[in-house]
Amino acid sequence: MFTLPLGDHAQLRPLEPWRAEEFFAHIERARPHVDPWIPWATLSPDLASATAVLKRYAANQAEDAGRIYGIWLDGKLVGGVMFTKFDAASGVCEIGCWLEADGAGRGLVTRACRALIDWAFEERGMARVEWWVASGNVRSIEAARRLGMTRDGVLRQRYPYRGVRQDSEVWSVLAEEWNVPAGGDKAELDELMRTFLGAFTNTDGSRPDVDAVREVFIPQGTIISNVGGEPVIYDLDGFIEPRQKMLTDGTLTEFSEWEVAERTEIFGSIAHRFSEYRKSGYRDGEWFEGTGHKTTQFLRTPAGWRMSSMAWDDE
Repeated sequence: MFTLPLGDHAQLRPLEPWRAEEFFAHIERARPHVDPWIPWATLSPDLASATAVLKRYAANQAEDAGRIYGIWLDGKLVGGVMFTKFDAASGVCEIGCWLEADGAGRGLVTRACRALIDWAFEERGMARVEWWVASGNVRSIEAARRLGMTRDGVLRQRYPYRGVRQDSEVWSVLAEEWNVPAGGDKAELDELMRTFLGAFTNTDGSRPDVDAVREVFIPQGTIISNVGGEPVIYDLDGFIEPRQKMLTDGTLTEFSEWEVAERTEIFGSIAHRFSEYRKSGYRDGEWFEGTGHKTTQFLRTPAGWRMSSMAWDDE
């Protein structure tokens, strides 16, 4: 058996059948955090079924068709990662993850998945690693993005879950894309957009950093909402102040917004980005989800790339 340190007193280890009691106790804790999106915990309603899950993965590993690993934090099992599918002949595998609340917000899943992807590409010569996720599962989509994956597409109403047909998003990373050194103009523009969208996140009790908008824009920046019949044009102060209030006074909670596709063009010292995005959260206690498009202009300044204007339209 191996133990791989993940930092912050966390370890990655094989999750073997003899750990079934520990696994089942963890699944009981993880159920509220996991079951809204995937039936992973539902597969283990009792110790016998939890044992069967681990035995099935042990058999898959023996056939080189799948593997499962646990994440321990301070000696407590808090989540895990797995190859849900592993096809060495085609060079394609799929990874998945789950986590209970006590393990969230520490980057453990990202680090554990990196270890699996490193092994798949570097040791096994795989060509493609996939990540399948329900379209509303914001945390899982954010994890795919942090891993540098690309959204390949959406399979609409692919499967029923809890009485509703769910869309599946397919994300992937290719061997030639993995561990490519970061840098260059495109990487800088990507980071500006991540910072802008992340400024409004207040999930899991985190505090939004709306003032970060000033860091990514030039002082004269313009932001335009073209959602209704008349465009609404903001300067930075006019845009930031009402959103800071909504995100901190309880009006808008568990909110996040993220890119799902983008096209960026760079011409010397100017650039343009066309983005498709999704967002979700609670507004006045009511859950909502939305999609839309943004167009963003950038200028290269002595301090680096900055946004100069942005306009958006919600669907």
